[in-house]
Amino acid sequence: MKRSTRSKPAVKKGTARAKKATGEEAASDDQATICTVSSVLLVDDHPVVRQGLREIIRRENDFEVCGEAEEATQALAMFEDLLPDVAIVDISLGGKSGIDLIKDMRALGVPCRILVLSVHAESTYAERALHAGANGYILKQDAPRVVIDGLRRILSGEIYVSDRLAPKLLARLATGRPADFRDAPISSLSDRELDVLELLGRGVGTREIAERLRLSVSTVETHRANIKIKLNIDSASALVSFATEWLLSQQ
Repeated sequence: MKRSTRSKPAVKKGTARAKKATGEEAASDDQATICTVSSVLLVDDHPVVRQGLREIIRRENDFEVCGEAEEATQALAMFEDLLPDVAIVDISLGGKSGIDLIKDMRALGVPCRILVLSVHAESTYAERALHAGANGYILKQDAPRVVIDGLRRILSGEIYVSDRLAPKLLARLATGRPADFRDAPISSLSDRELDVLELLGRGVGTREIAERLRLSVSTVETHRANIKIKLNIDSASALVSFATEWLLSQQ
């Protein structure tokens, strides 16, 4: 299937003139200019977020939403079918995570730019998303203009990161080490284990974690056990304390 990028005429303001009585056309410098329109796939499990993104994008002449998905399996099918120019992907999706989705998208070999839009302000998430193949990472707390700026920047070939996260990421790149020593053992966790740790740090219990991540309670308990082993933590209360302290260090 052909990529959905297209061109459409867009008349510059102030250039339209009435034709002369003789029927002659306006001067050539008043002819419509060509505006390239980039197609955008939205992936977020919250309808209100997708609606907000649609409104932000609708105001721009150089972007159009070509599709929307609320979970990873649906998103991957639409991605392969629509071949968008850019995809906006949330990290926290039910079932498979957004980071896993990005890896699957890259495995298809489609030359699409990927911008992560996430509530997670922790630098660890941004680093993992970029390693998975994302071209940019911005926060839902950022101003709407950041979404459009991010889209344009990654489409031009740049890597774009929210100003709130850039210092920690640059520190990691410069030193080869986490910006905080408490991040060091975190690198051994899987993406889903990291999701569980983050929710534990926010005071969320096992059953609610299962509901939010659309996992079984037993699966969440397995993740908790694996996290304790990898981080050398010997009790549930110590795990919650570590998760809380780590989360605070990432803000």
